[in-house]
Amino acid sequence: MAVPRLTASMALPVPRTAALAPAPASSSLSRRATRLLPVFEGLRRCTRLPGVSFATSSRAVRRGAVVCEAPETTTGLPDVSKATWQSLVMDSDVPVLVDFWAPWCGPCRMIEPTIIKLAKVYEGKLRCYKLNTDENPDITTQYGIRSIPTMMIFKNGEKKDAVIGAVPESTLIISIEKFVAR
Repeated sequence: MAVPRLTASMALPVPRTAALAPAPASSSLSRRATRLLPVFEGLRRCTRLPGVSFATSSRAVRRGAVVCEAPETTTGLPDVSKATWQSLVMDSDVPVLVDFWAPWCGPCRMIEPTIIKLAKVYEGKLRCYKLNTDENPDITTQYGIRSIPTMMIFKNGEKKDAVIGAVPESTLIISIEKFVAR
């Protein structure tokens, strides 16, 4: 099989002198350097930005990595687990919204900012927690969670309502309003 020759229509001019594939001497492009793909110039290190914290673990530092966390991700919903379920959810004196989620679930990550916003709006009237379904399969099975994200509202230790899926904020507000004190 013959290799196709580089023609003027297939070549891209290179603004720099480094080229991946120079044009053949017989070509009209012989004076210009050409390449087929852009040259990878490497990754740049993060610089300190206002409002961004840099976490440095010894393992990450040894590898020369920089781990950045934006403030929005560090002030998320508090976690609830099997160990804290009774005290935080069942024994709560105000209604509790529990977000059943998993880190690999895209819709779960999409709806979390909405739940964080509602937690601030209903502060003092409603508590909001998230439960990782991968780490807490007992509670997940106990409440019949088959799809995530699932948001459940508990009041006086009883499951009162459930909303399944990444729903609009208005849908969650309708469910919450049924159980919060006015």
